[in-house]
Amino acid sequence: MKLQLAMDVLTLEDALELSGKVAEYVDIIELGTPLVKNAGLAAVTAIKAAHPDKIVFADLKTMDTGELEAGAAFEAGADLMTVLGVADDSTIAGAIKAGKDYGRGVVVDLIGVGDKAARAKEVTELGAEFVEFHAGLDEQAQDGYDLNTLLTAGKESGVPFSVAGGVELDTIKDVQSAGATVAVVGSGIYSHDDPAKAARELREAIS
Repeated sequence: MKLQLAMDVLTLEDALELSGKVAEYVDIIELGTPLVKNAGLAAVTAIKAAHPDKIVFADLKTMDTGELEAGAAFEAGADLMTVLGVADDSTIAGAIKAGKDYGRGVVVDLIGVGDKAARAKEVTELGAEFVEFHAGLDEQAQDGYDLNTLLTAGKESGVPFSVAGGVELDTIKDVQSAGATVAVVGSGIYSHDDPAKAARELREAIS
């Protein structure tokens, strides 16, 4: 299972500082949607230049003009980008076409999707690299939120999937046991007093 750092920071400076501390322990470096919106796709180029040996993930959460936005992300240096699972199939297919043109991959983010397992199967047939079973920060803050809901849906889908939704050191083994391809960790790393230590412990837990 790969370990993905989700950088939910707002500035390129902060992203470079954070990724510099933890890159050796992670496989994928994600530029979160707020970072891409605030710093632009130039941030993708800068992170890829700083970490050319890492998979760079641009979390665009594209909802329309899939081929256009995916092409822009790949041109900037992204290895992976996201399209929302609630988008029309034609949008997802367009992004995947761009991925094939550039030799890169498209991840479909299931945030906001009701039947995640069923939609995961549909978008995998369209050609998604993998599917992200995702609960956003707002959803995680609600009473009764349970990461196991994502893990169960991921297992039911039977397709390659990642999990993002409050994954931390005490739950990452559950993510691995569920069969996830990628564990996405954000605050479990960047909110830690020592992000490098947190990332190292997560890596050791799944190694």
